[in-house]
This record gives sequence, C-alpha cells and structure tokens, in this order.
Amino acid sequence: MSLERSEEMFNKAKSLLPGGVSSPVRAIKPYPFYTESASGSIIRDVDGNEYIDYCMGYGPNIFGHGDPDIKRAIIDQLDKGWLYGTPIENEYKLATRISDLYPSIDMLRFVSTGTEATMSALRAARGFTGKDKFIKIEGGFHGAHDAVLVQAGSGATTHGKPDSLGVPESFTRHTLQVPYNDIESLVSRIESNKDEVAALIMEPVMGNIGPILPDEGYLEEVRKVTEENDILLIFDEVITGFRLAMGGAQEFYGVTPDMTTLGKIVGGGLPIGVFGGKREIMEKVSPSGGIYQAGTFSGSPAVVTAGLAVIDKLESENVHENLNTLGDEVRVRLAEIVQDLNLNYSVSGIASMFKIFFSERPSNYQDIQKCDKQGYVEFFKRMLNDGIFLPPAQFETNFLSTCHTREEIETTIQAYESNLK
Repeated sequence: MSLERSEEMFNKAKSLLPGGVSSPVRAIKPYPFYTESASGSIIRDVDGNEYIDYCMGYGPNIFGHGDPDIKRAIIDQLDKGWLYGTPIENEYKLATRISDLYPSIDMLRFVSTGTEATMSALRAARGFTGKDKFIKIEGGFHGAHDAVLVQAGSGATTHGKPDSLGVPESFTRHTLQVPYNDIESLVSRIESNKDEVAALIMEPVMGNIGPILPDEGYLEEVRKVTEENDILLIFDEVITGFRLAMGGAQEFYGVTPDMTTLGKIVGGGLPIGVFGGKREIMEKVSPSGGIYQAGTFSGSPAVVTAGLAVIDKLESENVHENLNTLGDEVRVRLAEIVQDLNLNYSVSGIASMFKIFFSERPSNYQDIQKCDKQGYVEFFKRMLNDGIFLPPAQFETNFLSTCHTREEIETTIQAYESNLK
C-alpha cells in the first residue's frame, strides 16, 4: 500500500502543527494517512487507498460519512446563514427533543465541544453545591481542560498530579480519583473527604479506554452512594449518548444522574457539546444565575439543525435495535476467533461499540495496563494494510454505523482472523 503523498503532507505539516496533527490521537507512526474523501463506511486517502472505517470520526458518525438527510438539513440552513449571534427556533426545538429523551435533563446549555461541556458541568456542580472537590474515575477522559487532566491510575493518592505540562498542581488538588467498578473505594474516598465533594463525574461505560462495561449493579450502587452523601452524579455521555439508546447509557441501564454531558452523535458530525441537569442546578447558570458560561458558537444554527436531523433519523429508522444486534454478532464472531486461535485476548463492547483487548478482560484502568500495547500497534498496521481502519491505539473504541454492510463485516472478520494469527 503506497502512502507517498500522505508522507509528504505529514512532513510539511510537522513544521506548522505540533506533531503534524490537530489532535494527538491522529499521530499514527511513522505518519498518518491523509483523507481525501469519505462516504458511507468507506474512507479514502490522498494516495487512492480505500479503508472500511471503524473509527467513524471517533463516534459521531452513526449514519456513516456524508449522510444525505443530515447533509440536506445542513445545506438548507447554510442557505439561510450559519452564524447569527442570536437565538434561533431550532435551538429551542433541539433542546426540547433532548430534554424529552433524557429525564436527567430539565434544562441544558449548548456549547461547542465535549471538553467545554464537562468543564461547564463541573463548574455548575461546584457553583450549585458550594463545594470545591470532585471525584473522577481512574482512566476516565472528560476532555482536555485543566481540572480533569490528572494522571489516571494514581490509586490511593489523595490528590492527583497533573498529567500535562502547563497545569499547576493547585489546579488539580481538588480532583480525587477512584477505580471503576469499585464501590468500596468510592465510599472510602467520600468518607475521607466528608462534606467536601461537589460531584462525581464518570463515563457510565468507559469509552475512552475500552469500552469497559460496568459490573452488574455497579451504576445503581454509585447512584445510591452519591444520593446518600449529597453528591451530584454527572454522567459523561459524550460517547454513549444516542449510541447505546436514544436516552444513552442512562436509559440502557436505568440509572438517572443529576447532570449529563453530551456531544458527538447529537451534532451530526459538526462540533457540539451539551451540559444539562436538574432545573434547580441549571437555573444557577448565567444569565439567570451566578455561574458564568458563554460562547460565540454555542447553539450554532448549522449544528443544532444537524442535531434535529439526527434525532429524526434515529427515531424513524429503528436504528438502535438493528445496530446493537449487529454489534452483538460482531463480538460473538471475534470471540470465536480469539478462542480458536488460543489467544489470551478478550472481546469487549456493548451496543455498536466493540474492541479486542490484547489481554484478559479488563474491568478498570489498572487492568488495561496489562495489555500488550505494542502488539496491538503492530496488529493495527496489518489491518490498515488490509484496508481496515481501526483506532490506532489499544485504548480507543471501534464503532459500527448503519452503513456497514454484511459484506464489509465479513471482510473485516476475515481480516481479524488472518492478522490475529
């Protein structure tokens, strides 16, 4: 597979973009392929190669690339204008649809990214409760703002150290951590910080190191413990929102948090973030309250219009039942391959998310450190050479879309089998 033009472009980009990319996950070694176009489940690079895509923009493209219905809605809005700096009707319409689908969201605010959504949700939680500390799950990724950039896996460390240069330790001294699927650690951490914790923020399904699923009853226990200790529970559903079900993981598992963050799918492939929650919390957000948040591109006309088209399409086409069934089938087929080859690997996933861990099945961040990370990198390269584009890191989720055909799935399964050998 020739990647001459991609290599040439990457060498040029390195002089202007840090690492040659606009986001670290795209920095495939020795250089990434450069995309020229994409449609459906296929992505094409500048060297003329085609790949069956299971990154799907890292989650947003549940209908594949270039969906005609979403595209038509965006074009119709572009003809009317794409930035006003004023409220529009579709902003209210999308807020209504989201609130109807997520019982945890009485009121919400549109922002431009998932990072902005989680940052604002934590500010709202602190402002509402008057407490400074919050708890995050080890390995949980909630964007790239200072308070959550704490080295994952610090275990019993009371205060996490920043996981990035440029973040003072004082910015993260109120950030506490606990392992996923460990309710006893959560209880202990709360007891040692009695009446000081404003919120627990967590991915109900850990999508940024997995997916890793909650143990049976774990989310219910988390909800019970946070309620008993007057701690706000924030579900970060930037990945799982509209992916597992219309109402996200909270609908799938039947657990209702106090606040929710959304992104990815609800933007139809355009940049969006949402944070929302109980009315008494969100009424404290400016301009109705003293918790300040603002953004020029928040509720951007093209974005909220795309979001409405996404929800319309999801509701009218029975997407989740069909796509989740396909996900079940893929995971079963991959598990059979792993077993037949006598590999000490595991298949994980839920709904339309899946992954092979190069280790036994992990249940938390500490477990995934046992994965053969370099082995996965070599496997990724072999798959890419066979025209299958998977996330380049062991700790990123594969996504299915409605555009993946049975023939493409079969081609992918065969590639898995040959490359795992």
